[in-house]
Amino acid sequence: MEAANSTGPPALPSPQPYAYERMTPVEPDWRRLPGWRDVTAAQWRDAQWQRAHCVKTPRQLKAVAGPLLQDRFFADLEADRKRFATMSMLLTPQMLNTMAPAAPTGPAAFTEAFLADPVRRYMLPVASDRDPEWPSHPYAERDSLHEAEMWVVEGLTHRYPTKVLAELVSTCPQYCGHCTRMDLVGGSTPQVEKARLTLKPTDRQDLMIDYLKRTPGVRDVVVSGGDVANVPWPRLESFLMRLLDLESVRDIRLATKALAGLPQHWLQPAVLEGLERVARTAARRSVNLAVHTHVNHVQSVTPLVAEAARAALEAGVRDVRNQGVLMRGVNTTPKALLDLCMVLQGEANILPYYFYMCDMIPHAEHWRVALWEAQELQHAVMGYLPGYATPRIVCDVPYVGKRWVHQVAAYDRELGISEWTKNYRTGIELDDPDALTRRYLFYDPVSTLDEPGRRWWRENGHTKE
Repeated sequence: MEAANSTGPPALPSPQPYAYERMTPVEPDWRRLPGWRDVTAAQWRDAQWQRAHCVKTPRQLKAVAGPLLQDRFFADLEADRKRFATMSMLLTPQMLNTMAPAAPTGPAAFTEAFLADPVRRYMLPVASDRDPEWPSHPYAERDSLHEAEMWVVEGLTHRYPTKVLAELVSTCPQYCGHCTRMDLVGGSTPQVEKARLTLKPTDRQDLMIDYLKRTPGVRDVVVSGGDVANVPWPRLESFLMRLLDLESVRDIRLATKALAGLPQHWLQPAVLEGLERVARTAARRSVNLAVHTHVNHVQSVTPLVAEAARAALEAGVRDVRNQGVLMRGVNTTPKALLDLCMVLQGEANILPYYFYMCDMIPHAEHWRVALWEAQELQHAVMGYLPGYATPRIVCDVPYVGKRWVHQVAAYDRELGISEWTKNYRTGIELDDPDALTRRYLFYDPVSTLDEPGRRWWRENGHTKE
């Protein structure tokens, strides 16, 4: 073999697949929107002002956007409400302000930018977003993870051996279009008559505490809803202190998208003072207290969000972590995912933790990605972040739980059917001898399959076996 010719000019280095550039979070100027032209900075920072000015109807959105949004957008929005929407409309000013932050001010250009905006795509879906042939997968379910089926008392899901999910409330400050608890959370829509929590909040909490006292094998409690930001702070603090009285509880996680959608709530002095009291008690008992939030795109990470995360850490919370959801058109490119993780980790002190494959709820097919796409994304984000801050991409398999996307037991790419196994029984499987050997199925969106797979689903997929 001849030696390479070394007389020519040196080869230029190949660019990295992802080029890191430090990004500083910016609070978009809300005054660019006609309806908020006179809103002061003090009003914007006020949690009660934010709650009082949430956008709940197309008419209220028109009042905020003025002539910037054309009628064609509202026609698209109304069509979605009538045919597809599983969540009622509820947007905090903070969340709405992160949509199309740099859009031109001409109505046609602004409307196009608003339609294309990644935050809008999942917080305010319109009919033209949905998959035209398969808006829902044939195996989609309203309670896709069967959480209510695993309630040991109302609102308390005992799914994993050592962990429970405590749903204290069925409302949030804002509603995401892809909500995994769309069967319970928020107001009913023309498509979905919502389930309801029926017990008084104090009675529900009493039953939860009583169950945990009787079940010392549970060490980890996720306190959620809905969103804990919608639980009046004295009631939430009381519940957390009762959890901290239980010697068996070693981890407590507060689930709140409001850290991103309504950071003003978490910056209120009364809330921070209460959080500090809880954190001090947790520290004395060596209990790990963390806040888990839900950010899906880098635009949502503003200075107020970073300030709220830092305030929680300064109050004594051990970690603030992010649990995002992979959604097509929002964050399913390596650049979009890494940009978000870099800003969360580097600028907002929020640890990138999980990105879930979007659950198989109705009318979610335009968001969902195939398993192989999720695996490629996991590969693409490795090596750029510290190991502890590299998010795990997981599939939350019904009756199984979270599994890293590479833990699949078998995968039929043509039909988009993956098989998964588990290593524990849920509370409803304690007498099931086959629970640990059964293969549990998950399904790719039909639209991601090649034509033979699509044809199979057209011929076989409209009725469940």
